[in-house]
Amino acid sequence: MANPGYQKRTKDQLAARVAQDIPEGACVNLGIGMPTLVANHIPASREVLLHSENGILGMGPAPGSGDEDYDLINAGKQPVTLLAGGSFFHHADSFGMMRGGHLDICVLGAFQVSATGDLANWHTGEPDAIPAVGGAMDLAIGARQTWVMMDLLTKSGESKIVPSCSYPLTGIACVKRVYSDLATLACTPQGLRLIDKVDGLSHQELEGLVGLPITLPA
Repeated sequence: MANPGYQKRTKDQLAARVAQDIPEGACVNLGIGMPTLVANHIPASREVLLHSENGILGMGPAPGSGDEDYDLINAGKQPVTLLAGGSFFHHADSFGMMRGGHLDICVLGAFQVSATGDLANWHTGEPDAIPAVGGAMDLAIGARQTWVMMDLLTKSGESKIVPSCSYPLTGIACVKRVYSDLATLACTPQGLRLIDKVDGLSHQELEGLVGLPITLPA
């Protein structure tokens, strides 16, 4: 049951919070699912190059209803727009960008993130789950910074931030920040550090939800 003292960020509010931290000139990959919403919240005045692993650089926000072009899609098969100067290229070239350290930031979803930044975002161990990690491993290790965007808790109320991941890993110590519906946290070798949290949520309550100590910002 939700605490009446605070309100969770909506998906769009969370996407706007992530977009707020993307700097001018960054080359950014937005992962499948919730991270794609970030494209809708990057200010038109800020030049950010959005990359998709299927071979696009220079994506814009989602198209309006009726303006979709299903020959122009992202890696999640969602219709996208292309900004002036945008480009298309071979899938292999796209993975070369990902693996070669040419992406400043990737924003990924996750099933679990450890306090020190291990990422599990492709398999829960269920027999009918996706059978391969796909491009997530290349992104998590290849990007200069990996950010995770997710709900803090599972539907059953368990923290997705854990002491150590029990699901198969995508990458080790790769996540620098977790943007969630309740708080933004940095993952460091020493554990979690608070960046911000929603109004009305106390530090003690947040630590109780996560089940781990969270260092306050300096």
